[in-house]
Amino acid sequence: MTAAPRTPAAPARPAPPAPPVLTLSGVGHVYRDGHRARTVLQHVDLDFERGVFYSVVGPSGSGKTTLLSLASGLDSPTRGTIRFDGRDLADLGLGRYRNRHAATIFQQYNLLTYLTAVQNVTTAMEITGARPATGSRRSRALELLERVGIDREAARSRVLRLSGGQQQRVAIARALACDVDILFADEPTGSLDEETAAGIVAIFKELAHEQNRCVVVVTHNQALAAESDRVLTLRRGRVSTTRRR
Repeated sequence: MTAAPRTPAAPARPAPPAPPVLTLSGVGHVYRDGHRARTVLQHVDLDFERGVFYSVVGPSGSGKTTLLSLASGLDSPTRGTIRFDGRDLADLGLGRYRNRHAATIFQQYNLLTYLTAVQNVTTAMEITGARPATGSRRSRALELLERVGIDREAARSRVLRLSGGQQQRVAIARALACDVDILFADEPTGSLDEETAAGIVAIFKELAHEQNRCVVVVTHNQALAAESDRVLTLRRGRVSTTRRR
């Protein structure tokens, strides 16, 4: 008896793409100065995905910092909606979003200058509820500070006594310690030497590619932008996207 021919197995279906972690739909923003209004962003539609390192570039006044402020929950758009994991930030609450899901590295550092470097990092962990997998918050803070180039002596120093470059590194360590879904950064390498800046970019890549976080960096540094997966270019309040990887 001749065996019946086997029916070939159906090809495996590719997994559906993961939904975006953050979605901007029809977002616009207008600044008002008395009776004068200035439109900074115009009908921006963007999806930010986990596992992707984004850079935001454009000339001064193009709306880069405004986009960062809206996406990070520091401000609300004049029109349009912003959703985190499908939930409107207005419903989630901006404070909850910033404390639990998003961290920002500010251009002006925004550190508590009366505290030491390590205290700045542990305080951020306490506020957000971040707990290291092993060890104490202090040991995790020291580990992160060392990773961004702050030695133990500087870590125990009050921030007010540190240089601008050292304060920038403390601000980066503080954001890394919060264990969030999205990391935003405004010119994070502006006060750093070339070698340290390269190390910070390597950390951003690791967060995106190995830890499946979303990393969004505003920068004028073309070398940094070239290292990102996608470049968002802002001009006159509108965004275009270049996919590098």
